[in-house]
Amino acid sequence: MAQRAKEHILWFNQVSNKDVGLVGGKNASLGEMYRRLTKKGVYVPNGFAITAEAYQHFITKGGIKKEIRRILKTLNTRDTRNLMAHGEKVRALLLKTPMPADLEEEIKLAYDKLSKEFGTANVDVAVRSSATAEDLPDASFAGQQETYLNIRGHEALLDACRKGFASLFTNRAISYREDKGFDHFKISLSLGVQKMVRSDLSSSGVMFSIDTESGFRDAVLVSGSYGLGENIVQGAVTPDEWYVFKPTLAQGYQAIISRKLGDKKIKMIYTKDLKNPTKNVPVPTVDRPKYCLTDKEVTQLAKWAVLIEKHYKKPMDMEWAKDGQTGQLYIVQARPETVMSQRDTSVLEEYSIGKRGRVLSEGTSVGSKIGVGKVRVIKDVSQIHSFKAGEVLVTRMTDPDWEPIMKIASAIVTEEGGRTSHAAIVSRELGLPAVVGTGNATKKLKTGQMVTISCAEGERGYIYAGKLPFTVNTTNLKNLKKPKTKIQIIFGTPEFAFQTSQIPNDGVGLAREEVITASHIQVHPLALIHFAKLKDQEAKKKIEALTVGYDNKKQYYVDTLAQGIAMIAAAFYPKEVILRLADFRSNEYAELIGGHEFEPEERNPMIGWRGASRYYDPKYRPAFDLECKAIKKVRDEMGLKNLKIMVPFCRTVEEGKKVIAILKENGLVQHKDGLEIFVMCEIPSNVVLADKFADIFDGFSIGSNDLTQLTLGLDRDSALIAHVGNENNEAVHRLLAQVIEVAKRRKKKIGICGQGPSDYPQLARFLVEQGIDALSINPDTVLKTMVDITKFEKRKRGKRRKK
Repeated sequence: MAQRAKEHILWFNQVSNKDVGLVGGKNASLGEMYRRLTKKGVYVPNGFAITAEAYQHFITKGGIKKEIRRILKTLNTRDTRNLMAHGEKVRALLLKTPMPADLEEEIKLAYDKLSKEFGTANVDVAVRSSATAEDLPDASFAGQQETYLNIRGHEALLDACRKGFASLFTNRAISYREDKGFDHFKISLSLGVQKMVRSDLSSSGVMFSIDTESGFRDAVLVSGSYGLGENIVQGAVTPDEWYVFKPTLAQGYQAIISRKLGDKKIKMIYTKDLKNPTKNVPVPTVDRPKYCLTDKEVTQLAKWAVLIEKHYKKPMDMEWAKDGQTGQLYIVQARPETVMSQRDTSVLEEYSIGKRGRVLSEGTSVGSKIGVGKVRVIKDVSQIHSFKAGEVLVTRMTDPDWEPIMKIASAIVTEEGGRTSHAAIVSRELGLPAVVGTGNATKKLKTGQMVTISCAEGERGYIYAGKLPFTVNTTNLKNLKKPKTKIQIIFGTPEFAFQTSQIPNDGVGLAREEVITASHIQVHPLALIHFAKLKDQEAKKKIEALTVGYDNKKQYYVDTLAQGIAMIAAAFYPKEVILRLADFRSNEYAELIGGHEFEPEERNPMIGWRGASRYYDPKYRPAFDLECKAIKKVRDEMGLKNLKIMVPFCRTVEEGKKVIAILKENGLVQHKDGLEIFVMCEIPSNVVLADKFADIFDGFSIGSNDLTQLTLGLDRDSALIAHVGNENNEAVHRLLAQVIEVAKRRKKKIGICGQGPSDYPQLARFLVEQGIDALSINPDTVLKTMVDITKFEKRKRGKRRKK
């Protein structure tokens, strides 16, 4: 280290992670990857670092240190006008300071050498700043300084270097250092000069080896858009997004468990203007509904993400680019992820909205918190001085220049951007709720208006009118004891899966497929199968909009259902996830897009054409076959063998045999690769003939809602007779005890997945007394039930000892 301290130029193959003090975090990481990971197949474009010593030489030779100190003496970062004025003065001083002649010559020679390596006179390079305190465990300096793209020739390169040195004193960098307690003069700047990847002709993006919303560590999040990568980082576009599941990726499966198409309205490309070397242009309409990467490319990037994470031994934040001339993928940056990886996982914090209000705007939620405040619409960074602490920042998009006011906001709302945009990344670091990609927030929200920002309702974030009540429950999980009885979760919302899986649990006892169908697919499966023959023209328009990019409408159903199921199965992997086959009633199916053309009108659909009776019926069988294809895709292609199947509303043993046979015809063979098939016990016949149902199924899951209605002759849809009884009725208890006894005697698994144990603790205790294997509980009552059952089991053991 000491021998190299005076060097001004170091090539990537000369530096490693030990050289942060010489070349900054970004360049040290590039050198580390270039030296260690290219031999493992990770492509990193070559380049060189202009060292921190070069920066010190620049300001020392120029004699400007004292002047910078004098300017910063009256700095007040809490006053944005003051901050902007001081930052501008320091940058102007740096920009007018001449580059030392010896340093200028060294930079030119290194650039010429890089050009020669790539066989061109003036190779196109990116000039990236790299602060010497960058990417510490508790501070992410990424984005604090500037990046310059498509730089060609000596003059343009030297100009970019001067601007890069000056960018050590951008307003946001000054503010950030003050907040973190860093001395401005103990931090230097290195510049990375790296061969550009021609992603202007293809695509680029960001990826994380950890889920940025929940901190779930078994998934890689890849996001991408057309053109150079600055638009994604700045949040100027809503990118395509993919989740790749690490455990089954390592086993060789096609592990993409989720895809989300972004709008990708603009892209950044090269120009021939040396003063303005890049520009944004519209993406052709025909390209917007296409993903910017193939599945094979996404998988390749995910494998690299895993390799990089393994090498650094920590979750990583990476940038990638695809060369449009060669088709080759590259990693162009990698830094430690400093938000979710530092989170205290022993404390569970749950926000919940008291009541929903009037929705003013909505977009993609960032985090899971709720915030309240008065709106401040700011359309240009020059207006940020008007922002007051505690307000809700509403703007088109943010970049690092906005950070001085972002840190004093109560919430952030942007019109553009996705989960990896600047606004999203900074909001997570600051612990703020944010809604990005609303498309209309600056028009729908007015300065001074009181609003509630809710990111606690899943993938979508909502901006509600007024100040709405909400609660925050905090649970310390360190001392939580788990009961002997399995506590599983009732669940069906894919976008909440990673987050919910962090609640202590024994898997999912009921994965509700209907939620995926209603909220993600939205279309009746038969309307997709018979799309060409649909009479409802309005329905056809809606289906066309939903299935954009799909010529085969049936494949839309299979892919969307498979991805929804896969997100849940992956979140709880390797614990079992029991998927209940679709159990809509005819009136609910009719409400799906195009559904009215395929559904009968039943007087009492609650006990009509539902569950098993649909699956073998010729009128519905083609739709059930698609459902089977989706499940098979999750298990066989994605490798999620922890997924099990449950047959609902199976009135007779003969029906059960028919459904098992159809599952087999579709490649879902009972007991092959650990596939278990359960039956819902929700009809009195399931209890009366439990021995015979046990002959063909691997176990039972009691559906206490339907079992109660059918035992007491109720209609769950009728409020008039709702008072007659509930799961604590003696007749229901006798049936529950009877089926548990049969299951235990036949050595079959038995659990319950009805609402009862969540609502009635005494019912949960009764079931434990009978020896039930598992209770499936709604997520909001899991912890409470776990504590209650643990105490009950302890009392039971105490009574036995006394006897």
